[in-house]
Amino acid sequence: MSLHFTVAQNSKEIDSTNIISYADKFVVKINADTQTDIYTLRNDQDGTKLTLTPNNNYRLFASLDYQFFGLSIGFSPTFFAANNDDDLKGESSFSDFKFRAAFGHWIQGFQLSKIKGYYIENTNDFFPGWTEGVDPYLQIPDLTSKIYGMYTSYNFNSNFSFRNILYQTEWQKKSAGSFIPTLYYSFNQLSYSLGGDKLREDSFPLRLSAGYYYTLVVHENWYLNGNLSPSVGVKFTKSSLTNANNERFTEKYNSFTSALEGGMQLGYASKKIVFGASVNFDINGYKEDKLNAIENDKIYGVIYFGYRFETPGFIDRTYNKFAKKIGL
Repeated sequence: MSLHFTVAQNSKEIDSTNIISYADKFVVKINADTQTDIYTLRNDQDGTKLTLTPNNNYRLFASLDYQFFGLSIGFSPTFFAANNDDDLKGESSFSDFKFRAAFGHWIQGFQLSKIKGYYIENTNDFFPGWTEGVDPYLQIPDLTSKIYGMYTSYNFNSNFSFRNILYQTEWQKKSAGSFIPTLYYSFNQLSYSLGGDKLREDSFPLRLSAGYYYTLVVHENWYLNGNLSPSVGVKFTKSSLTNANNERFTEKYNSFTSALEGGMQLGYASKKIVFGASVNFDINGYKEDKLNAIENDKIYGVIYFGYRFETPGFIDRTYNKFAKKIGL
């Protein structure tokens, strides 16, 4: 689940029949969620599987939104008890940086993310006498996942506010939905050491999602949003193994990917206050070869609270001069 705090400033409200814009408000957010990066490696021949999970069940984000751009920084704090059972699951670290820019119907996003330290969630499949809560899980402390990602989205319906449900920089006052295709493209890296061998996998996934979002305004201030986004793509992968004798072996392969994302969000919006909750899922996977498949599934919840207030005058004046100079 996720806790979201938003702070923004009063700006000139660009009021239409359907949407009020708060783009010129200064928005600060704190967001905690339960999104966990879980990898399941499954052998289709014998039915065995290996589930790798980082020990960071709760994550915290601090973010800023103003005008057409926003950014956030995320980490996994130890003051959450669920992140602090290192004696059984090992130590994990998480860091994340996101930047986004919205221009009319277009939204462009960038992400830098790193997770280090995983444990084997199904340790009992390998040690029958293993006792949960007493015995430590099998751990891969230096298994590291890095993502350098980007995405480009387009909102086809000007009466639907994508920013209302994502960033709370707009307020949608009438029910509407929209088809929103998104192109995802990134460079991902997995690396770890095992018995003197160093393994590294570099991949370049490219996928296109066909998302549909609908916001039902159930009351003047309350709304319910539902979304579903199936996607397909291709992944170009290069894996390398360097053994203890410093000999290196490489392999290249390509695979098709598929994913299904979606969620439900209940929210409250007013001129100054926003809050709500959502449940989301992200199911995706691909065949590594004829026998092995990899799944990377996420199910998580979000709760958020926000407040909008006036942007400092010097920031507005500086931005207006900049916008005028470049023709925004």
